Amino acid sequence: MDVLYEDNHIIIVNKQPGEIVQGDKTGDVPLSETVKAYLKTKYDKPGNVFLGVTHRLDRPTSGIVLFAKTSKALSRLNAMFSKGEISKTYHAIVPRMADTEDTTLTHWLTRNERQNKSYAHDKETKDSKKAILTFRTISHGDRYTLVEVQLHTGRHHQIRCQLAAIGHVIKGDLKYGAPRSNPDGSISLHARQIAFEHPVSHEQIDVKAPYPAGIWDSLAGEK
Repeated sequence: MDVLYEDNHIIIVNKQPGEIVQGDKTGDVPLSETVKAYLKTKYDKPGNVFLGVTHRLDRPTSGIVLFAKTSKALSRLNAMFSKGEISKTYHAIVPRMADTEDTTLTHWLTRNERQNKSYAHDKETKDSKKAILTFRTISHGDRYTLVEVQLHTGRHHQIRCQLAAIGHVIKGDLKYGAPRSNPDGSISLHARQIAFEHPVSHEQIDVKAPYPAGIWDSLAGEK
């Protein structure tokens, strides 16, 4: 487990592709339980360890996950997320595109629970939710482009769905139309950075997660 930051109230880890943040019907051990076991061992804690899940990442996605180690931190972080006071930056690899500076996408998304998939619409439709993100290109390879994404809303599969809607399906994302999967079953979407005011100490926290191995290195270099 890759711990990126830890203090008395919060812990930030770098999730690997394929890990689940919370338990689900698969029965696989979630990242939350791995972090609890780490804390129990590190601090020799008797009994159950408190750990609050503040947000999630899709299973095939990698990158930053923020957990709360205290109930005080959890309630405050939940409020900060709901108010948009926590900045999260994502990087994604898509088929090569032209250079783009801070382009905003607005769609209305509907969710199909059975398919576990969202659909993008240009206009508001029944049961749809407005989805807004901004993206820009960072670098290019022969076949792919690395893009940076800032979310302005938090919708189901939002980045995956909105980029696919403009013809730039994330590399490896079969669910949204990629022609082939990544060898490890991941998709090339990475929660790269998180920045916020600490919920208890009020210090500025700014943490960046290293990329997974592979194509990321050739596209991003040291960026």
